[in-house]
Amino acid sequence: MLGYVARRIGLTGLMLFGLVCITFVVSHVAPSDPAALAAGPDATRDMVETIRREYGLDRPLPEQFVRYIADLLRGDLGRSLVTTRPVVDDLARFFPATFELVLLSMTLGIAAGVPLGMLSAALKNRAPDHATRFIAVSLIALPAFWFGILLQLLFSVNLEWLPTSGRLEVATPVPPFVTGMYLVDSLLAGQGETFRDALAHAVLPALVLSFPCLASILRVNRAEMIEVLSSDYVTAARAHGVSPMRVICVHALRNAMLPTLAIIGLRYGWMLGSTVLVETVFDWPGIGLYAVSSAIAGDFKPVMGVTLLIGLNFMIVNLIVDLLYGVLDPRLRSAT
Repeated sequence: MLGYVARRIGLTGLMLFGLVCITFVVSHVAPSDPAALAAGPDATRDMVETIRREYGLDRPLPEQFVRYIADLLRGDLGRSLVTTRPVVDDLARFFPATFELVLLSMTLGIAAGVPLGMLSAALKNRAPDHATRFIAVSLIALPAFWFGILLQLLFSVNLEWLPTSGRLEVATPVPPFVTGMYLVDSLLAGQGETFRDALAHAVLPALVLSFPCLASILRVNRAEMIEVLSSDYVTAARAHGVSPMRVICVHALRNAMLPTLAIIGLRYGWMLGSTVLVETVFDWPGIGLYAVSSAIAGDFKPVMGVTLLIGLNFMIVNLIVDLLYGVLDPRLRSAT
């Protein structure tokens, strides 16, 4: 098992280095000029050249790459030309909001997708199976921004049950910073009213973001459960008088969860990188809006920082999924 873990960690390190190389190359082939952007529209040519030398943009690319790696090792992602703050500080401010939204959405997707997939497989080609498959296709096909606006009109404007946008009401006190996630920080601070307000604001965006995840998990889990339920060892378990509930929840689910874990890891990375539409509709101050506004302004230091952060999170989650694969299926440890 230790060898399996070491190989997976080494592969993750190689992928991270490849991501660093890609972000550096993309940022330097972009058509905009960071020095001209930092100097402003009224700057003279001499001012632009001065800033170019100050940022080291006049140095050869290999030297800039070495400097870029050295800065990353020190935790320095540069300074945003738009906000004038260090990119690390901006990410620490915006990422917890996105992570909280993605984590809540993943929880909803897994909590609903796995049981519905099991139910659909157990009742294959019956009415519940047809209903769940229809739901899965519909949830994937619905555009997130359009469905988010519909939910806002229904639950916020017409019924007035939930707030329209933001993370908290203006009058609600922000909890003391611990993780940056309002739901967690308000619980740690014992602020029940803040927790309820933060949860009310998070329900609609988390629900919209969770639908594609729920549908993917449902479809994969259903397909794998159907295959496992037709296997010989499940037939033998039923012949020995094992209850249908135990066959499905214990014997079949463990093997069916391997591909489901893979889709969970993939969906996590997809959700981190595609929250911008949901964040825009619900005015959720996360890294999606931060990255898009920076890209529009030609400020590529934040874009590089967001890309590295999302890529690192994606790699960590997939590393965890690979390790869980090794725990659930010992054959993989000897085969890789």
